[in-house]
Amino acid sequence: MYRERLVGTDARSESARRLQQLLLEYHDFRHHKAGHRLFDNTFVVADWQAERLKATHQDLYQHPGYHDGLEFLLTDLYAPTGMTRRDDNIDRVFPKMVKWLPDQQLEVLAGLVELNLITQQLDLELAELLDERQIPAHTITAEQYCDVYRASQKLEQRRRQVMLVADVGQQLDRYVRNRTLGWLLSMSRAPAEMADLSDLHNFLHRGYSAFRKMDKVDLLIERLVTREQRVMDNILNGHPEPFTLPGDL
Repeated sequence: MYRERLVGTDARSESARRLQQLLLEYHDFRHHKAGHRLFDNTFVVADWQAERLKATHQDLYQHPGYHDGLEFLLTDLYAPTGMTRRDDNIDRVFPKMVKWLPDQQLEVLAGLVELNLITQQLDLELAELLDERQIPAHTITAEQYCDVYRASQKLEQRRRQVMLVADVGQQLDRYVRNRTLGWLLSMSRAPAEMADLSDLHNFLHRGYSAFRKMDKVDLLIERLVTREQRVMDNILNGHPEPFTLPGDL
């Protein structure tokens, strides 16, 4: 709906241009996905993978210091549903973002957009691979998941996805340590509602609150990345129990 605003905005800095390009790619992908016959299956795949991630990282997910941050990652970033208005609003306010936000914040947003885009592209590919094999998405087993995973043509994107989790997590951690941000989010709630941006504001506030509560974010990210890299190697090497990892806490 707001693609023309993305295209017509003069993005003068490198960070603004990167965000602009990613938003254009994400905008076009969202419209492609919305019209895809396997649209509903992508959410089934995303939910399955979100539950797998919770199981693999159950110790971290149940840890009071990490639970909210992982919940935000899995619900708002990894398996988003009902986020069309939020995404449309990001497109809509892009001209104001590049005018008023510093490059550091534009880089954080660019990382979030790229992570969301790659994740949804990979989910669609898995849905297509399952369909090719006539495997109903809602009955998928771990063995079937690993089979289609190994058939993926996007393994480099999967490696990129894991590293983006680390990059975005570290950027968000630095970002939320700025006390001024919390004050600005509180003060901007009413104006956001008046501008019909409450869904975008709530998304930002949830992310801020979740990461603000966490301690030792570097340790969390290190363990997430190490484990997910191990899971990927296990799947590609045909390990009989690819999601069962040695405890490291």
